[in-house]
Amino acid sequence: MGVVYHGNYFTWFEVGRVELCRQLGFEYKQMEIEDDSFIVVAEAQCRYKHPARFDDLLAVRTRLAKSQRRAIRFKYEVVNHSSGELIATGETTHVICDSHGRAKSLPEKYRKYFAAVHADGSTHPDEQFNPTSRGDR
Repeated sequence: MGVVYHGNYFTWFEVGRVELCRQLGFEYKQMEIEDDSFIVVAEAQCRYKHPARFDDLLAVRTRLAKSQRRAIRFKYEVVNHSSGELIATGETTHVICDSHGRAKSLPEKYRKYFAAVHADGSTHPDEQFNPTSRGDR
C-alpha cells in the first residue's frame, strides 16, 4: 500500500529516547554498562493520525512526561517534516531494571537528568529530538 509499517513507529520512539538521554547529558548505553540499569518497556501505545508514506521525511519529537524512582514515561510525536502534519503520537512507560530483569531504583547519578521534568511535562527548551527518518515499508 506504500505506507510505513506500523511497527516502525516503535523503533523511531526508541531512537528518540536514546537521543533524548544524550541531550539530557548522558549516554543510555553507559547507563547499561556502568550501572547495570536498563529502561525496560512496560507499556507502549501509538495513535496513528495520518499515514506516513514510503520515503517521507519525518521528524520524531520526544519528551520526558514523568519520572519516578522506578518508572519513566516518554511521549512522542511523529511529524511530516515537509508539511508539518502530525502523523502519529505515542507514549511508552518504562521500569528501571537490572540485567536480570529485576526492578530497581534509578541510580542517583541519573535522577538529576530525569528530575528536570516540569509540571507540564516539558524538560528544557531543546527537549525535542528531531531525527530525520525516511519512512520504509
